Amino acid sequence: MDERHEAGRQADGGTPDGADADVEAVIRASRALLGVIATSVTEALETVTLPQFRVLVVLASSGPLPIGAVAARLNAVPSTFSRFLDRMEDAGLVARSPSPGSRREILVQLAEKGARIVHEATQRRRESMAEILGRLGPSERAAIVAALDTFSAAAGEPSPETMLTMGL
Repeated sequence: MDERHEAGRQADGGTPDGADADVEAVIRASRALLGVIATSVTEALETVTLPQFRVLVVLASSGPLPIGAVAARLNAVPSTFSRFLDRMEDAGLVARSPSPGSRREILVQLAEKGARIVHEATQRRRESMAEILGRLGPSERAAIVAALDTFSAAAGEPSPETMLTMGL
């Protein structure tokens, strides 16, 4: 523990008095990051619903999958999910095709329109992050990147299922 926190221990159980300020700083940063993420998908959500966007993100990150596997990744009921995919296919967002490995299995994959929606949202997110980082000097930028790498390592990566559930 650094000297700043060691000297600031409170009598009510030893919590460093700087800890609350540290937590608040991280929460502010997380809100800023969530703002970038939300802004990056806003345009996509003018074209598709959030549940549809989640399907597109799953397919963009996984490639073609059996319908049941997509439903499972999104915790959806397979019988109703198939009808949901019908609407997405009618909108030109996804395409279905027979599986080369099984005549009984149908694969679902991104159609060009669906791939474009995910690509554009991801590109907007990257551009926003680059713009924000561009406002920083080289030493500030290096410090932020190092701190975020350290924070990511300490937090651990969320499971892909968790991220996909949120459409990220």
